[in-house]
Amino acid sequence: MDALDVSRWQFGITTVYHFILVPLTIGLAPMIAVMQTVWHVTGNEQWLRATKFFGKLFLINFALGVATGIVQEFQFGMNWSEYSRFVADVFGAPLALEGLVAFFLESTFIGLWIFGWDRLPRRVHLACIWLASAGVIASAYFIIAANSWMQHPVGVVWDETRDRPRMNDFWAVITNSTTLAAFPHVIAGAFLTAGTFVAAIGCWWMARNSWRAKKLREAIETGDTSEMPKTTSPSHIDATPEDLERDARHFWRPVTRFALWVTIVSGVALFITGDLQSQIMFNQQPMKMAAAESLCETETGAGFSVLAIGRQNNCENIEHIIEVPKMLSFLADHSFDSTLQGVEELQQQYTEALAGQPGVAPGQNFAPNLFVTYWAFRAMITWALGSVVVALGGLWLTRRKRVVESRKFGLLALWMIPTPFLANSSGWIFTEMGRQPWVVAPNWENDLDPLRINMLVQNGVSNHSAGMVWVTLIGFTLLYGALGVVWFMLQRRYVIEGPATYDSRPPGHSDPDADSDEPKQLSFAY
Repeated sequence: MDALDVSRWQFGITTVYHFILVPLTIGLAPMIAVMQTVWHVTGNEQWLRATKFFGKLFLINFALGVATGIVQEFQFGMNWSEYSRFVADVFGAPLALEGLVAFFLESTFIGLWIFGWDRLPRRVHLACIWLASAGVIASAYFIIAANSWMQHPVGVVWDETRDRPRMNDFWAVITNSTTLAAFPHVIAGAFLTAGTFVAAIGCWWMARNSWRAKKLREAIETGDTSEMPKTTSPSHIDATPEDLERDARHFWRPVTRFALWVTIVSGVALFITGDLQSQIMFNQQPMKMAAAESLCETETGAGFSVLAIGRQNNCENIEHIIEVPKMLSFLADHSFDSTLQGVEELQQQYTEALAGQPGVAPGQNFAPNLFVTYWAFRAMITWALGSVVVALGGLWLTRRKRVVESRKFGLLALWMIPTPFLANSSGWIFTEMGRQPWVVAPNWENDLDPLRINMLVQNGVSNHSAGMVWVTLIGFTLLYGALGVVWFMLQRRYVIEGPATYDSRPPGHSDPDADSDEPKQLSFAY
């Protein structure tokens, strides 16, 4: 592979890895803020306990997200210096706001929230987690605004002296129609991830407590203590069956029901925003959507392909096995009889329009990788069904004040936790791979000059040797792999241990019988 291929692999691997962590951070921060607000309003100490427990899991995720995210911006200048030079007058503004406003907002108030439990007034401390949540969401907005400009450049003119686009309308850049469609879809996906994460842990803990309570009763009745179930949770070592059942019913059930409804609402929002976004993409990036369906020939009343076989990166060898008639046309503009352009017709149009333009090689293929685009789109939808399983199953099993007692469903819920993460990653793979071969796609819709305000990916890479990029690719992959193991082991450790009993004591409460070595902030004691 040459430097271009290796640079693309490096950016793809580091970006996908980083974005695995992002949705949980975005969605979990407001959920924790809601939990703390419920405690603040009702005085129910179980919600304080939930706030601190999921706060620990959130902070582990946030810390690793920061560590992996910093690398992203360095790569723009190091591996993609030509791209950075081309978009510098535009791309820098939303990235600067993300750092100066959003990141500092979230990091400052997260720090105050972590260490301010016994130092800040309760209302001020509560405001800290809400401001941190606002910073997290604002950060997402500015990043999406920057990415959306690459998908659909607006608010710029061509600067003849610098030979690159220059921003002349900042408001147009941050209110790009692509941004306004993508942002709610991304936020809905983040809440789906966080809701599934919290709900799955809650279902597992309810099933675990119910099973342990049953086994404890059997051991007490028979007097056979050898059969008593073991626990690694410090708060449950001396628990009675009644304690375990009370914990399942009065702590885990309300928190889980809250998360289940977050999952349901965000799933509906994903459906609505996804429909809006697909209509915009059919209009702005028809090649991407044609590739997503392996639609090679222009069709009227095009069907939605459920399954296709063959050499899917070659239009001559694709066969649609299962297809929903006219559904693709309906998805494009809510008309069953609309005409959609195929890959081959779009390729011809692009070739004629861009022939002889600087940076466009003869015979340039303007279609993305059909195989990756087609299956990433379907993977996004399929993986999201894991959250549906958790949401519907959890709501059914916790109806009418019941708790989850099925150990099989509890384990199933845990196994479903990765699915929304994979769905989010698949969606971004589709979005970014579908834009190829453009790193800045031409905007054919308005009076911008689409023949100049665009950049092919091969024209954006730095002039490095392939060997140099290979060294950093291998280094980052090994480092991120090690960090991934640390992230998983920490999350697993604290999920299995569960919430500590002393986390339910309000800030400022002193217990004369409490161990003086108890952690003072969010129960962290690594």
